[in-house]
Amino acid sequence: MIYWEEEALNDREKIFEFLYEFNPAAAERTDEIIEAKVENLLAQPLMGVRRSGLRGRLLIIPEVSMVVSYRFDDVDIYVMRVLHQKQKFPTQ
Repeated sequence: MIYWEEEALNDREKIFEFLYEFNPAAAERTDEIIEAKVENLLAQPLMGVRRSGLRGRLLIIPEVSMVVSYRFDDVDIYVMRVLHQKQKFPTQ
């Protein structure tokens, strides 16, 4: 199962609202891509890369220039943040 932490949901909402002002279709498509890529983690939780100083792993989504920070256990994926590639992730 995938669990979206509150900060990740807030990130998604901000991204959607920002894009929607300029292009509603792009906002919808971006959110769909983010969700689809995160769903892939259920089958391949090691898909993301590890970065020193950051908790969990990073899933890079080049199609929409986003990075998803997540952690996982034996069964579940926990999405912590969703940020644009140019934004900096908070360190541990």
